[in-house]
This record gives sequence, C-alpha cells and structure tokens, in this order.
Amino acid sequence: MKNFCITFFVLIIIIATAVCVMGFPDKRAETDYLRIHVRANSNAAADQQVKYKVKDEVVKFLTPYAAECTDKQKAIEIIASKTREIEEVCNRVLRENGFGYGSKAGVRAEEFPTRVYGDLTLEAGLYDALIIELGTGKGDNWWCVIYPPLCFTSSSADVKYRSAILDIVRRFKKN
Repeated sequence: MKNFCITFFVLIIIIATAVCVMGFPDKRAETDYLRIHVRANSNAAADQQVKYKVKDEVVKFLTPYAAECTDKQKAIEIIASKTREIEEVCNRVLRENGFGYGSKAGVRAEEFPTRVYGDLTLEAGLYDALIIELGTGKGDNWWCVIYPPLCFTSSSADVKYRSAILDIVRRFKKN
C-alpha cells in the first residue's frame, strides 16, 4: 500500500507539472502584429472628427519609419523611440483645431477582443500596440496594424480591406 501511495503521489506531481507547462499558454496573441490605436477624448462629434485628423497626420509621420520595419521587434523599437515626436504631431493637430487637451502615446501590450474581417480573424488576446490617447482617451478608437502594414476601414456592415499604410510606404519608397 505504501508503494502504491508513493507511486500515485509521484504520478500526480508529474501530471500537475505537465499541465502547468503545457496547459497554461501565454495569453499573448500568436501573431506578429503591432497595432496602432488612436483613442478619442470622447464620443462627441468634434472629438471623433479630430481623432481622424490626428490619425492622418500620425500615419504621414510614421510612414518613413514603417518602411524601415523588417520585423515586429524592429517596428516596436522604431515606433517606441518616436513616441515624443508622435505626441508632438498629435498635440499640434489638436491645437490647430482648437482643442485644449493634449495627447499621450506609448507602446505597450493590451488585451483586445476578437475581430473578424472577412477571411481574417484577429483572435482575442494580448497584443503589442502603439496607443495614442487624445485627452481622456475615453471615446471610440480608430485602429489599424503598423506591422505588417494592414489597415481596415468599415462603413456600416460593409467591410473593405485596405492597406493604406502599405500604399503610402510603397509611394514613399518610389520617391
């Protein structure tokens, strides 16, 4: 009986170890995506409109740097090194449009829900992202993917694939 108890106890330890090693995968999404999120101050029409103006200027600013990105880690390093300049771009657009609040930018990992766009599914999970918060950052956000450069636009139920950043990068490389 004693041998049975020892064998049973050792077996339980082996099973528990295997479950801990294999049963709890990293919650980080299994992708090489670096997202960008521009979060509006609020859902007021003016805050939402300026969010898109900020987005346009940030995309213009990031285009030459995105062109240098050969992998996700390089994209994170390059974008993270430009957060101060990104904030300056955002704050300039906010000032030019009469807004008194500023922006905060940073690259960090955050939980995101599953997003399905046609054949592409971005599973829920922890994704690295450039987060730009305008003012309180409590409003709806605009997002796309910096690396690899793939952006989405949606009008009501119709979803269209668009790679705006990739198009800009291609134009930049031609010049």
